[in-house]
Amino acid sequence: MSLTFISLFSAASAPGIALLTYFYLKDKYVTEPLHIVLKLFLYGILLVFPIMVLQRGLMIWLGDNDIVFSFLISGGLEESLKWFILYVAIFTHSVFDEPYDGIVYAVSVSMGFATLENIIYAWAYNADMSMLLLRAFLPVSGHALFGVVMGYYLGKAKFVKEKKQRFLVYSVLFPVFWHGAFDWIVLNAEAVWSWFIVLFMLVLWLYGIRKVNLANAKSPFRTVLLEDEIEMRSKSQ
Repeated sequence: MSLTFISLFSAASAPGIALLTYFYLKDKYVTEPLHIVLKLFLYGILLVFPIMVLQRGLMIWLGDNDIVFSFLISGGLEESLKWFILYVAIFTHSVFDEPYDGIVYAVSVSMGFATLENIIYAWAYNADMSMLLLRAFLPVSGHALFGVVMGYYLGKAKFVKEKKQRFLVYSVLFPVFWHGAFDWIVLNAEAVWSWFIVLFMLVLWLYGIRKVNLANAKSPFRTVLLEDEIEMRSKSQ
């Protein structure tokens, strides 16, 4: 195995792993079992090839219209299958015990998918470091933030029982919207696309971080830990 291949593989996989680590560590109260996080990361990796095959078939069937491609073939298919994996594998699992867990697990699947996708892109196009840096900021971080949105609403669906169905729908539709909008901007903004996509990514990051903070604020462990801290302080006085 050549040094060049190792360097390319490392550079292509680093952004996804770094972003997963970032959102994993943003869990303020009870971190998730690492083996389950890694299992969902692997599920995301395994999604890449069937999605590639399905997308190719849909493009032959539906054509390459930008809106159809962005919101159905790309965003619709990818986010729906990520959602399906999460719903089947983790939604009813006992370790999903606070709203922020949905974000951790959704980002895990998304980063598994984005990491292999990035490696394939780097290998197929012999990408240099500047191209990989651009991809780290755009599609890889985009996938992470689509995962944040999906996971936030899965957490709402899990813990707001009376609105479960509504939030389950939101957990699919909102990531599809953001993903589709991202793809459409990249496909259509032409020479000045960088300005539009930079603004779009800034808005998406602000939106995603707000969802992270809201999910953490709803943790049932927040009150318990605050009470323990107050009790410890009172005993030390």
